Amino acid sequence: MTVQVVLVHGIRTSATMWRAQVAHLEERDIPVTALDLPGHGTRIDETFTLDGAFQTIDHAVREAACRGPVLLVGHSMGGLIATEYVGAEDGPPVAGFVAAGSTTIPRGVGLRAYRALMAGFNALPGRGRFFTDAMLHATLPAETRADFAAGGYAFLAQDVALRSLSVLDLMAALKRIDVPTWFVNGQWDQLRLHERLFLRLVPHAEFVLVPRTTHLVTAMRPAVFNAVLDLAIATIDARDRPGVRG
Repeated sequence: MTVQVVLVHGIRTSATMWRAQVAHLEERDIPVTALDLPGHGTRIDETFTLDGAFQTIDHAVREAACRGPVLLVGHSMGGLIATEYVGAEDGPPVAGFVAAGSTTIPRGVGLRAYRALMAGFNALPGRGRFFTDAMLHATLPAETRADFAAGGYAFLAQDVALRSLSVLDLMAALKRIDVPTWFVNGQWDQLRLHERLFLRLVPHAEFVLVPRTTHLVTAMRPAVFNAVLDLAIATIDARDRPGVRG
């Protein structure tokens, strides 16, 4: 059966952030679903809730699992929520997991500081879009530069989503993850804070550090990230063959 890929976006952005990955997977005839979480993208008028996010991921995963083994991929907030989902006690039908820019425990001073920073940007004229656009222009290649904003920015959902992350029990979830796992970070990613802890709690995980890359690794180095997806798909394919054990 063909590996099915489910993509979960980060905070403020939407399914459009995965355009480079969707194009790559479709070129390989790999079925892919890039979803929108509540309060984001096509669902921007909805209220973000953590339960709603889990339900959205679970629906996409279980629907895809009817067609083949599922590779779940998340970035930033999407990666954190997906980590909790994959490490749930009841074990969802996920055959492999890729988390990008998601190796942090979102609690305490760090989370409060990040919320304050984002609130400061939102208080600027145009909610700080000028700075966001300038940063994307300076760091992303032309072919992916528009992808993060194409589905709209979920400014209203941002603080609610950030605050909700504090209730995740990621340490317990990480210990339960038993599927092939890849943690992918850019060298300059601000969410590398607990990288070693994540690797210690998921000892079988592979770690990919992308040099000279920011938090936006999927768009800044799309060819590298797509290669990680290819590796994950090949790994799941090999494990899924009769008589092959991982």
